[in-house]
Amino acid sequence: MEFLKVMSLRGPNIWTYRPAVEAWVDIGALEDSPSNTIPGFYERLTAWLPSLIEHRCGVGERGGFLQRVREGTWPGHILEHVTIELQNMAGMQSGFGKARETSTRGVYKVVVRARNEQVSRACLYAGRDLVMAAIEDRPFDVPATVAYLRSLSDELLLGPSTACIVDAATERHIPSIRLSEGNLVQLGYGASQRRIWTAETSKTSAIAESISSDKDLTKSLLQACGVPIPEGRLVDSPEDAWEAAEDIGTPVVVKPQDGNHGRGVSTDLHSREEIEAAYQVARGEGSGVIVERFIRGNEHRLLVVGGRLVAAARGESASVMGNGHSTIEELIDSQLNTDPRRGTTEDYPLNQIHVDDDPAVKLELTRQGFTADSIPQKGMQVLIQRNGNVAFDVTDQVHPSVAATVSLAARVVGLDIAGIDLVAEDISRPLDEQGGAIVEVNAGPGLLMHLKPVEGTPRPVGKAIVDNLFPQDESGRIPIVGITGTNGKTVVARIVARLIHLSGKHVGLTCSDGVYLDRRQVEKGNQANWTAAHKVTMNPSVEAAVFETDSGTILSEGLAYDRCQVAVVTNIGQADHLGEYYIESPEKMYNVMRTLVDVVLPEGFAILNANDPLVAEMASLCDGTVILFAIDPAIPAITEHLAKNGRAVYVRDEKLVMATGTAETSLTTIASIPLTCGGKVPFQIENILAATGAAWALGISHDLIRAGIESFDVGQSDAPGRFSVFEHEDTTIVVDNAHNASALEALVAAVDQYATGKRSIVYAAGANRRGTDLIKQGEILGNTFDHVVIYDNASVASTHSHEEARKLLRQGIESGARVTEITEQQNHQAAIEAAIARTKPGEILVLQSAEGNAGATANQVCQLVG
Repeated sequence: MEFLKVMSLRGPNIWTYRPAVEAWVDIGALEDSPSNTIPGFYERLTAWLPSLIEHRCGVGERGGFLQRVREGTWPGHILEHVTIELQNMAGMQSGFGKARETSTRGVYKVVVRARNEQVSRACLYAGRDLVMAAIEDRPFDVPATVAYLRSLSDELLLGPSTACIVDAATERHIPSIRLSEGNLVQLGYGASQRRIWTAETSKTSAIAESISSDKDLTKSLLQACGVPIPEGRLVDSPEDAWEAAEDIGTPVVVKPQDGNHGRGVSTDLHSREEIEAAYQVARGEGSGVIVERFIRGNEHRLLVVGGRLVAAARGESASVMGNGHSTIEELIDSQLNTDPRRGTTEDYPLNQIHVDDDPAVKLELTRQGFTADSIPQKGMQVLIQRNGNVAFDVTDQVHPSVAATVSLAARVVGLDIAGIDLVAEDISRPLDEQGGAIVEVNAGPGLLMHLKPVEGTPRPVGKAIVDNLFPQDESGRIPIVGITGTNGKTVVARIVARLIHLSGKHVGLTCSDGVYLDRRQVEKGNQANWTAAHKVTMNPSVEAAVFETDSGTILSEGLAYDRCQVAVVTNIGQADHLGEYYIESPEKMYNVMRTLVDVVLPEGFAILNANDPLVAEMASLCDGTVILFAIDPAIPAITEHLAKNGRAVYVRDEKLVMATGTAETSLTTIASIPLTCGGKVPFQIENILAATGAAWALGISHDLIRAGIESFDVGQSDAPGRFSVFEHEDTTIVVDNAHNASALEALVAAVDQYATGKRSIVYAAGANRRGTDLIKQGEILGNTFDHVVIYDNASVASTHSHEEARKLLRQGIESGARVTEITEQQNHQAAIEAAIARTKPGEILVLQSAEGNAGATANQVCQLVG
């Protein structure tokens, strides 16, 4: 089994709304060996992975997948399920997968959901090795493999505290972006974003965090506001610690001034020896040491979010019972560390205890006259920890006055999320009745004790944090317009971005011309890709975004956003990328481009070309509202849609019309829109209609839409190289970026509106296209132009050599009915100069712009003809 290609689809794609890994798998001779023909395969597979019994597969019931294995299925399908199960065993829950044959015998596409790309890839490769070992009857170490994958998950996945917040955001359909390999996560897009870092947020004040890390300062502020705290002070030496204890009165607590998570805290200290030893422990965990009055009772952790108590946990001490022959360290391992609730990662509510790693445990044993190697007599109880197990839920027991007190404490410090450490004998009674007090206020508190309490009800703390960041009327979203299709995407994207900018929003645009913030280009070149769009969604100044996305990006990367407000599909026709990614027909391309329509929000819109039957068919897929566009309002798709009181944009009596049912609004005349060259260029009219539909969907006023489209491309500055027309000495020169059959057919329709004299074109094969596609383009050229100049396009990569590409184009051109002259030029600029020099009055010359840089050719013509 060979992996031909493995792609990370980092957003919605043709398979699923979520990120996935897609592998192209060549199973070779195994195509002739389904699973039921391989002796012992079923037994080996089920022995290694018995949990595969839970996979329902297409059968739809428990054990369905294994039934398929018994009956006979192929390694690609088996690899899918094994990879899913390895992900589950690694702690990365997954249930989605697909295995599909391609047009090449023995080659399959295997797709699995990928919560983390690296872990999913590791599971995929491990899955292949496991399946092959089962096929070839070789040993395979499943426990070691799972242990490795589990360690990878622990290292790379979000921690449980951060994950619970992200999960809560997902429940509210708020998008998330992981910003680092750690736990820094962005919730929402653009200007609507908030950030979290475990239990700290973009609302967490740096001043408040600094206050909370200074225990002495925190106490003084709390005391000033009437919050009960234990008396105490900072000390600077073991001797000073004992003096403070004498002043306060024993017993006392010794703890770090700026520690957290209970590290270095020693409680119920009576003697000078204990206090001085505790000083050294605390000093090792912080920059200063505090001695304060010991308060009797249990330690509690209360979580306050947005000024409201949302969870509370009680601590309990940890002890071991002597048996007369085991050391204390052995008793800890056998009686405490064997508890399945204890572990070394954040997934466990209780930590494992290791004496050598915890000075506080050593000190506690010393106070009782023991060491780790001591052997307590049978029946003797030895205290190991006083405050290391705050994981017993008591949220429902908290007295209202206690809840009010901890809420006040969080506000005094200034924290939006605070972990309040409180000591009291009974949390259900007011603190003043029992001498209880708040001992610490912590920023960035751990959440695991509330998510996975040892006892009691798990609390939805992630939801509380998300609700505090995003009130119920906020989604964390900005308006996103996604645009796909075979032709016209860039022009539509640039018009829509201009209209949004006119409406007063800061807009980010990614397209094949570059990345733009408002009207400023910040990155050049073709930026219609996942990476560029991802950057825009992260930009906190962006209030709306427009993303051009071609079929190749959808197939190889996925979308850079989870949902969009508006999706525009310009056309399919003879689409680019046919023949790539095993997409061989317009009907298969339909499944690619529908991806944008699939992710339209329920309150959003799909803007669809009614004149393209495959695009119009996507209307039924949209969760939101559909706006159709076409030049001719009489086509059936438009009339049927309007009959249902739908919306459409079209041309009637040379005017651009926006209609809902029978109600029509004329926006402006087509001739007054510069991009259409006085209404002579049908495909630009369609682009205007599509952009108008998108702006209408965004709620932009009619006056702004009119102003925007009537000012767009004045002086041919906004869409260079996209049917840019130059009149020179009674000749007409057109620069256009047509590079496929559909675009050429649209170009021909526009050229027909101009001079009837001799027609010439300078043209080249572009990026990867099938030989049949190049021949088809040549046929269109040969039927339309008298003189065709073929040049070598060096601006983009292709699997065809220049010589082969020229040969294929020439083959098609020579079959044309109009062409009388075919010449070849290797250099694009030289071809342009020569063609302009020989063009005579009354003739029209079309210059194809470089596919990798549409504006460069227009600039060259400007320099040549003025």
